[in-house]
Amino acid sequence: MHYKNDRIIIREFTPEEFSLFSTLFENENVTRYLPYKTPEEYKEMFDKALADYEGGPFSRWGIFQAQNNDFVGMCLARIFLDNPDQMEIGYTLDEKYWGKGLGTEVCKTLVDHCLSINHQKDIVAVTDLDNIGSQKVLLKSGFKRVENLKREDRELAYFVLQKE
Repeated sequence: MHYKNDRIIIREFTPEEFSLFSTLFENENVTRYLPYKTPEEYKEMFDKALADYEGGPFSRWGIFQAQNNDFVGMCLARIFLDNPDQMEIGYTLDEKYWGKGLGTEVCKTLVDHCLSINHQKDIVAVTDLDNIGSQKVLLKSGFKRVENLKREDRELAYFVLQKE
């Protein structure tokens, strides 16, 4: 996965970029709607992303500003853990990049990536029930909200991409 336009670059993380990755999750506003993870769990998540690059086509990638290479956030595409017949996308942006249309741009890029892998599988995304900003991005990107996804510990807003 490598994407570049005049605003953003989405690419593999390098091993030296763990501090960028982990710092993203130190902001309470960024993690407000995410399940709690320890610093060790974030390290495991980062190491798994690096390992996944070899096996492709799913992983987590860094999002960077095209003009100055500033770190914007991270995104992912993977087989959906709740339903292996679906592909899941997700992203987390640094707070200073909220409200600039980058979430929609990243979402569209992830959808294109998933469609290039398999046109048959549905593409899904989940958000915290209170994460209205991300829900608006998904709706704007062609997703439709379906009934909530219930997990043991929480309930999530569940979105499926509308197939043409």
